[in-house]
Amino acid sequence: MNALRRNVLKGAAGAGTVAVAVAAGLLKPTQAMAAWNKPAFEAKNVGDAMKGLGVSAPADSKDIAIKAPDIAENGAVVPVEVTSNLAGTTSIAIFAEKNATPLVASYALAGGTEGYVSTRIKMGQTALVRAVVSAGGKSYTAAKEVKVTIGGCGG
Repeated sequence: MNALRRNVLKGAAGAGTVAVAVAAGLLKPTQAMAAWNKPAFEAKNVGDAMKGLGVSAPADSKDIAIKAPDIAENGAVVPVEVTSNLAGTTSIAIFAEKNATPLVASYALAGGTEGYVSTRIKMGQTALVRAVVSAGGKSYTAAKEVKVTIGGCGG
């Protein structure tokens, strides 16, 4: 049997199975977005986004490390790593302060999970990348400036 034909048949069978599951109500695409925090992600400034996350006046912490380039050649793809050495870290949020919508990522961490996330974000211009970590019922923050040479958010 031709390998291309075999791959096409496998793909069609898989797509058909998913379509039947969706039609039967066994698989609901909206369930994946159940944790979407619309007010926080649509906020137009950092203060409102933090308020939407339930964070107020986070304390500065040296136990949060942000690894990001000093100069990002392309703001459309800026690699960012956040490591929290705070005991009991339950969430990590990442903000690009001058973006039109500054909250770019929010992660909830299950008990015992290492306080580490790695992602790529879009930045429209040079700004602070801020991490807000919740640990032990309190909020902590750290920031790092990233200079952008080519804008990623429409620039």
